[in-house]
Formats: sequence, structure tokens, C-alpha cells
Amino acid sequence: MIGISRQTDYAARLVLHLACLEPGTRVSIPEIARTRLLPAPFTRRLIALLIQAGILQTTRGTLGGVSLARPASEISLLDLLEALEGGVALNDCLNGGEPCVFGPGCTVQRAWGHATTVLP
Repeated sequence: MIGISRQTDYAARLVLHLACLEPGTRVSIPEIARTRLLPAPFTRRLIALLIQAGILQTTRGTLGGVSLARPASEISLLDLLEALEGGVALNDCLNGGEPCVFGPGCTVQRAWGHATTVLP
């Protein structure tokens, strides 16, 4: 089974929470954590990673908080996977790890590579 990390699952919940609000709405980190049942320290770390990826933004001050950095319709689950998991590689031979004993002529490797490129 191919799975995602708990971190990516929590990030999807967090982004979904913000996507369900009116565009431009800012929410505090404790409010997000409480509403989505996420640990607050973990939520802070996720938000930092999602800011680096250009998915979220923060505003300081009394009217500040966390908001989406772009419209929700422009944020995909693949964006979250790339930000938190480093992308998608359906097989280790595509992940830049140890070289495949069959080399670049491997038809299975080409098939996995093609499947990876059509994911978005």
C-alpha cells in the first residue's frame, strides 16, 4: 500500500480548514489546532513548512493570523505531497537511490517513470 505520512495528513486538514473559510480570512494557530484536533506545536511546524512552500502566509498583529497564500482552487494535494514528502516516486529506482541492476533499459522503470509524470 502506498501511504502518506501523518504530517501530510495533518497538513491536508489544516489547508482544508482554511480553504473552507472566506478568501483572505486569517485564523490563529491555536484556533486551527483546536478546530482540527491537531497538536499545537505540530501545527506550528506544519505552518512553517507550508509557508516555505508558498501554500500559506501569515500576517502579524491583532488582526493577523494564518491564511492561504493563493486561492484554494490553485492548491492541490500534489502541492502538499511535494512540500511535505518531497514529491512522489512510485518506485525506489526513480527516487535517486541505489542504481537499478537493470539500468536505464528497464521497461518497468520506464513505466513507473511515466506513471509518476502523469500524476499531476
